[in-house]
Amino acid sequence: MTSPADLEKKFWKELKSDMTVFLACDGAPPRPMTASTDDDKSPIWFFTSTETDLGKALAAGGKSGTMTFVDKGHDIWASASGHLVIDNDREVIDRLWNPFVAAWYDGKDDPKLTLVRYDLGEAQIWEDGSSLVAGIKMLLGSDPKKDFQDKTAKVDLDN
Repeated sequence: MTSPADLEKKFWKELKSDMTVFLACDGAPPRPMTASTDDDKSPIWFFTSTETDLGKALAAGGKSGTMTFVDKGHDIWASASGHLVIDNDREVIDRLWNPFVAAWYDGKDDPKLTLVRYDLGEAQIWEDGSSLVAGIKMLLGSDPKKDFQDKTAKVDLDN
């Protein structure tokens, strides 16, 4: 049986490994973004530009946001809600700066550079809800819903 704590731990591990999520808020439809994390806790950080829909939407103030994630192996799926805000903390920018981020900007002092802080609230996390596995179990006479019951949990990620 997988506990909510186990699912949360797996979520953070896979997010650190795969890093690509879909991020959205009012005024900015879902888009793929690279997530940066410090530990197994909120906040999650994103670099964007003042010229993107996300940068423009957040320039007017913080907003509720949603994030969806699936790891590369399709073993962990998550949908999270939280609060997005521009937080151009130079210390955080220096800590998270890397060649992949640098490729998009004219240095750390680029006036278009925007650091977004995502303070997570609640998330729904699923583990390996593969329809293929469920189909095989159903063909063998097993009820796939019973196996799946302990592979999902609502977790509070605003540690």
